[in-house]
Amino acid sequence: MTKIIEKPKNLLPSRQLQSDEYFNETEQLIYCSKCHTPRQSRHTLQGKIFLPSILCKCQREIYEQEEAQRMLREKQLEIEHLRASGLQDKALYDYTFDKDNGMNPEIKLAHNYVDNWEKMKSTASGLLLWGDVGTGKSFFAGCIANALLEKGVPVLMTNFSRILNTLTGMHFEDRNQFIDSLNQYSLLIIDDLGIERNSEFALEQVFNVIDSRYRSKKPLIVTTNLTLQELNTPSDLPHKRIYDRILERCVPVRINNRNIRQENASANLQEAKKLLL
Repeated sequence: MTKIIEKPKNLLPSRQLQSDEYFNETEQLIYCSKCHTPRQSRHTLQGKIFLPSILCKCQREIYEQEEAQRMLREKQLEIEHLRASGLQDKALYDYTFDKDNGMNPEIKLAHNYVDNWEKMKSTASGLLLWGDVGTGKSFFAGCIANALLEKGVPVLMTNFSRILNTLTGMHFEDRNQFIDSLNQYSLLIIDDLGIERNSEFALEQVFNVIDSRYRSKKPLIVTTNLTLQELNTPSDLPHKRIYDRILERCVPVRINNRNIRQENASANLQEAKKLLL
């Protein structure tokens, strides 16, 4: 006896079709007219059929593009926030690798530091950038700061004069809290060590900042016009305590003895003379 199999009846679309949709009678689902992939899925639960909406292929592509753009905007906003917080002098914004004019041969070391940041961070390895005035120490440090900020690494680049101005007049507890707050940054860069006041209070606070960073086991970069000999043979105990802490964690790097700042100024003056005379 031949068994007659009854052909299932076609279901109607579960909702009104949009202008870019059609009803696939074979699958009994709503499809996209552009990419011809379903915008519904079928699920059976306790004998009931459910047809929830899903994204078709072209909708998923649009969503992924918009999500990527949203994440990029969020990252850019985060970097802008980190830069505003970490670079207290807006002139530092221009201290980037793409602005390097090749006059500082040691800049390759700055690239290496950034490229090996995770290792530098894990070992709390810093740099001591020393050399004469105008040789590019701040630019060197600023390049590292900006490159790491672009990677989303919290960096603070400041100097002891600014730190001491903030600490002056604070109560003891507030001073400690402020110094501790410097350790929230993954990298602390202190520019121009040695130009700050040499008072007992100043030297004590400089040591407290350096010592706190040392104990936090986070890297520190210091720039200074002092010579390595002056750092290794300080004239008194307060300076010795400071320099010993720095030299224990920071690799000394001598920045070339060309006065780049003076050369740039001379070049600008020569250009001005050509225009004016």
